[in-house]
Amino acid sequence: MLELTKQCIAGRAADFEKAGIRLPRFSIDAVREATAKDPVWVHFSVGNLFKAFHAGLAQRLLEEGLTDRGIIAVEPFDYDAVTRVFPPHDNLLLRVVMKADGNLEKEVIASVTEALAGDPSGASWARIREIFRSPSLQVVSLSITEKGYDLRTIEGVFRPEILKEFDAGPARPGHAMTKLCALAYERWQAGGAPLALLSTDNFSHNGDRLRDAVLTVAGEWKARGRVEPGFIEYVRDESRLSFPLSMIDKITPFPSERVREALAAAGLGGMDLQKTSKGASVSPFVNTEETEYLVIEDRFPNGRPPLEKAGVYFTEREIVDQVERMKVCTCLNPLHTALAIFGCLLGYTSIAGEMKDPDLALLVRKIGYDEGMPVVTDPGIIKPAEFIAQVLEKRFPNPNIPDTPQRIATDTSQKLGIRFGETINLYANSGSLDTARLILIPLVIAAWCRYLLALDDQGLPFEPSPDPQLEDLRRILAGVSLGKPESAEGKLKPILSNEKIFAVNLYDVEAGASGSLGSRVEGYFAELIGGKGAVRETLRKYLGNRG
Repeated sequence: MLELTKQCIAGRAADFEKAGIRLPRFSIDAVREATAKDPVWVHFSVGNLFKAFHAGLAQRLLEEGLTDRGIIAVEPFDYDAVTRVFPPHDNLLLRVVMKADGNLEKEVIASVTEALAGDPSGASWARIREIFRSPSLQVVSLSITEKGYDLRTIEGVFRPEILKEFDAGPARPGHAMTKLCALAYERWQAGGAPLALLSTDNFSHNGDRLRDAVLTVAGEWKARGRVEPGFIEYVRDESRLSFPLSMIDKITPFPSERVREALAAAGLGGMDLQKTSKGASVSPFVNTEETEYLVIEDRFPNGRPPLEKAGVYFTEREIVDQVERMKVCTCLNPLHTALAIFGCLLGYTSIAGEMKDPDLALLVRKIGYDEGMPVVTDPGIIKPAEFIAQVLEKRFPNPNIPDTPQRIATDTSQKLGIRFGETINLYANSGSLDTARLILIPLVIAAWCRYLLALDDQGLPFEPSPDPQLEDLRRILAGVSLGKPESAEGKLKPILSNEKIFAVNLYDVEAGASGSLGSRVEGYFAELIGGKGAVRETLRKYLGNRG
């Protein structure tokens, strides 16, 4: 049996090649030595997106001889994701690209030179601090999901645990943002060499949100006398500490048991799926689609790896913003969320399976083409019409991508403002577009509220996906009963008026005869809770009603 270790790939290279597993074409030891001495790239998070995309980009540069440094991974939250995956396999990963024809393209990724648990009470923290002090460090990228940036509750006040971290200062941070700010403080204390903090998370204006979070932490520390005024100047000076915008796109589902079985059949052992103490599914392999995009604002005050040679687009801020809004607000993410919500309610466990459902396929087509595309600006480097056609005709329907609506439904409360609120605001502020023509976007919002009841369309209970606001939201809807639309009267207002969720108060947006968009959502919700089968019935009703 083959093993994913340095010793095995060195001693049994021919067997790996025979099994269809591509091996690195560079000296792993030389890259690790060079990176340890003069690191250039750190990434926060060791999740599936990092394994499939960022580590793959670094691998390509190494394969082409365009760099001699790899990437250092830091996990700021789920430390088991490091300890259970990386040390047993000598920091090697296996990337599996799932082709639409059913073939699996397999490659050993050796670009990760160190994988460190970002635990200030652990042994790795001293090494992480050392890395951040290094003048050679050019970029710290992040893929920690939307909730990793959130310092406040649903009511908009600082979380109690964050207030404790503000009081404690940078010595013992616990949140991803306080950890990053503490490490930036470490760098400032070591001379303040320039650095780019690059969010590659999947939401609008990600760099701006990262900058706001870091500035907030730094400001609260300064107000409490925990850091010097000069550190605030460092954080604010984008010629020294920059926060580029980016747009990233690559579907990376949870590790698939079917892929694990295929790897075992090819003779590769040790690919078991495990659960971390935080509930995440992890493994030494990552399965992903072939398509990928990364567009980045080119602002790197200490230089950067030549990632354009690996297919990354570097461009101006305005173009990144246009590409990001095209994808996150119209051509992919809102469609994914619509499928996630309705898929959970209608009993689906596969995104590809949903695309065979005529109602759901029509739903995402109409949201994308009819309601979303009128507010999209063509960024030039990626054509919106071609992008959305690829999503709807090739990517979502790919039966070999084991993605689920349950995965996509994770943290939905953190996503709605970006995926739908931006479009609603663009309609409301356009001066030429009529918000009354928004039929299906408010229907998805109503379906999300229906989803919060944790009952499917047949009235059977299901387990909602993790969401930091789930408990609070479900408490608001306490007393709402399936089959009793009157039980919902007045219940949705605290949710639909919350600008932290939707980036707009939906009752402030006019929607023709409905009065406001909030009132329209309330009406849809009443229909969706009408009884068994009401979700399907309501969906079909409004797919045929274009206002």
